[in-house]
Amino acid sequence: MSIECISLIGMPGAGKSTIVKKLARSLGFTWIDTDLLMEAWFGRSLEEIRNSLGNQSFLEAEAQIVSNIFVKRCVIATGGSVIYNERSMIRLKELGPIVYLKCDLKELESRISKNPNRGLVMAKGQDLKDLYLERIPLYEKYSDLQVPTDKYNIDECIKIIVSWINNHEKKENS
Repeated sequence: MSIECISLIGMPGAGKSTIVKKLARSLGFTWIDTDLLMEAWFGRSLEEIRNSLGNQSFLEAEAQIVSNIFVKRCVIATGGSVIYNERSMIRLKELGPIVYLKCDLKELESRISKNPNRGLVMAKGQDLKDLYLERIPLYEKYSDLQVPTDKYNIDECIKIIVSWINNHEKKENS
């Protein structure tokens, strides 16, 4: 059995939307970004969706979209908040392995400052550090592989993932 899909999880700014395209190309797969699916579904930016729905309804809409993904030979970049819904994570796990793109807080702050309108789902009074500390255990819980995007460049991250996939497939086939 070969891997049909790979899902990328991690904080906003970890590199999911950047890595998804190159990883898909290197595997001969297609790719989707669940944030783009949400924007297409609602016809608005993520920030506008979050602002109009509120955090809880946004998370429910995201879960609905992710839970209904039916694809093969695809790399899936998810929104950073996908890990809040177990149904979504079960669906992603059914599709294939989950790769957690890790990045330390200082680097995330730097990357996010370049795109401050990215529509982060945060509780009132919560800051990026709070969000980071809240999500890390969930990313770790659901991941099959963790790749530090703050320690490796994009091509090195892809090599790590592809190598892991190849080794994973060898083990399954032996």
